Amino acid sequence: MAPPLFQRLARWLVVSILFAAGSVGADDNSNKTIRLATTTSTDNSGLLTDLLAAFTASTGYSVHVIAVGTGKALRMGRDGDVDVVLVHARAAEGKFVAEGYGEKRYGVMYNDFVLVGPASDPAGIAATRDATTALKKLADHQAIFISRGDDSGTHKKELSLWKKAAIAPDGGWYREVGQGMGKVLQIASELDAYTLTDRGTWLAYQNKSPLKIGLQNDPLLFNPYGIIAVDPKRYPDINHKGAAALIKWMISPDGQQRIGDFRIGDNQLFTPAADAGAFAAFSHAQ
Repeated sequence: MAPPLFQRLARWLVVSILFAAGSVGADDNSNKTIRLATTTSTDNSGLLTDLLAAFTASTGYSVHVIAVGTGKALRMGRDGDVDVVLVHARAAEGKFVAEGYGEKRYGVMYNDFVLVGPASDPAGIAATRDATTALKKLADHQAIFISRGDDSGTHKKELSLWKKAAIAPDGGWYREVGQGMGKVLQIASELDAYTLTDRGTWLAYQNKSPLKIGLQNDPLLFNPYGIIAVDPKRYPDINHKGAAALIKWMISPDGQQRIGDFRIGDNQLFTPAADAGAFAAFSHAQ
């Protein structure tokens, strides 16, 4: 017969193993932290601070925000390092879902991009009415242009606009900096340069910048945001219930109203865009 001390140690070891095994898969009710990878625009604008405070008060979940470019946010989702992504690059989002890394994409909101530059506007883009013409003027004048160069949603949009304008930007006037939107606006201000920015971040930074909007309101500059839960079939240990709770709140009437009500001064930064039918279907499925 084993000594009593050995028996107690053996029982303790078995209980410890069972407890650990139960804890590993206990995503659901015990895990009250959600890992959200999102864009710098939702963070820099102040929107997320406002939204997530209300979400936490409503549900008890806390959200760990990782604000990066859309490309990196989707890579984190592909690697199972986050539970949910909130991004703005429609084609990349579709690929993320189609390849089995994410569940369904839900539209949340939209705003638009604007081209900003020096008040003196040496390239004359303020006289244009569309983004492709404005970019051609920038290239013709070799006006300094600061590109995020970070595979973000803004960078993806910028590259698609250069392609549509049939221009391959190159040379000393075109500078990729690999930085977030706030830093890019700072660099452009210091260099008297042009850049492309989402309107939400611009409104948050405009009072600190000498730059001015040179082009806006082109339909090509439309900027929709979507939210996607990482697929638990690929990564069973993610906090899927938390991700679903965040999605449900974001597309709910309360979440949508809060997005629409968020302002800097008199300016609405984002327009809510969730489908009411999608909310009803999502709620029924949970």
